[in-house]
Amino acid sequence: MEFNPKRRTSNIILLISAFVIVSLILWNTNIFFEKFKQEERLKIENWAAAQAELLNSSIDQELGNLPVQILQNNASTPMILINTDGSVKTHNIPEELEADSLKLQKKIRQFKNENEPISMSYKGEELAMLYYGNSDVLNKLKYYPIALLLIIFLFAAVIFFFFKTNKASEQNKVWAGMAKETAHQIGTPLTSLLGWNELLKSENINPDITKEIEKDISRLQTITERFSKVGSIPTLEVYDIVSETEKAYQYLKRRSSKLIHFSFSSEIEKLPVLLNPPLYNWSIENLVKNGIDAMRGKGNIAIQIEKHGNFVHIMISDTGHGIAKSEYHNIFNPGVTSKKRGWGLGLSLVKRIIEEYHKGKIKVFSSSKEGTIMQISLKANV
Repeated sequence: MEFNPKRRTSNIILLISAFVIVSLILWNTNIFFEKFKQEERLKIENWAAAQAELLNSSIDQELGNLPVQILQNNASTPMILINTDGSVKTHNIPEELEADSLKLQKKIRQFKNENEPISMSYKGEELAMLYYGNSDVLNKLKYYPIALLLIIFLFAAVIFFFFKTNKASEQNKVWAGMAKETAHQIGTPLTSLLGWNELLKSENINPDITKEIEKDISRLQTITERFSKVGSIPTLEVYDIVSETEKAYQYLKRRSSKLIHFSFSSEIEKLPVLLNPPLYNWSIENLVKNGIDAMRGKGNIAIQIEKHGNFVHIMISDTGHGIAKSEYHNIFNPGVTSKKRGWGLGLSLVKRIIEEYHKGKIKVFSSSKEGTIMQISLKANV
């Protein structure tokens, strides 16, 4: 795959620009936070000075408007004042917290971690120690960078998923277009083969030869039909899942090596399911062929049908080398294959047919050195 150098350079520039912008915002926010915190400390120091003057004033002494105004204006910063005699006074602290000494001590430790306590003194005599916490505005400002990063992250995630969905949509269009074009390209020589086969019949050729040609033509018609249906939204009709699975089983059994031992079992005799038989049979065929490849052409293939509630499970097992647990999900991605000459589209195609077209599920039920069991789950039409 070739990458566009210009597009790559623009992506790098965009990424660096976004990083620089976010860094500048966080840096300015931090500067603003520290500056606001210093101003708040200055406000608390003024309050402490006013409080110290109030504590040392006589009853008949007039304090003036400034100390009183300073004391009254501070209605947001929580404070705990511990006098030298051990008595405690609180300001902007909830009453329930003030009544609980343990919670109050915990709050004092919290304030001490947030801000350096202020020693209140008057004319060189220490009067009290003031512990104060951050105001609501400061606390909200402290979490602003986190909220900003979260918003940026969510915005980036939305953009990422948008482009990912858009890319997947484009890939689906390419997939559908290629499938339709393949069906069209096969259809032209197929029509010609039908005409040539009829001509051979009229020439009194050995009937066995023309019958074998007809089988191959029929097979090509099935392949064409499959690609045609993959390239568009297929119609689903009610079919017996047991009968359709057994048809696929019998077809594969007749055309596989004698070194492969096939077995088929079902705990139900009949069950209606919405199906597109050509595509469903293609899925079974791909799973069985994968199992045969894993066994290197020799071993046991078993197909078993089970019913659980409203769902029917089709289990395809082999005695191959198994799949690593870490690869359970990756094997359904396009291009993933263990074969040297494989395209890695078989299981991806099966997933598309089962999950997108039939609204079912496919997964690796279990896998070990003794073999692998793949499970298709479809909803019964009952």
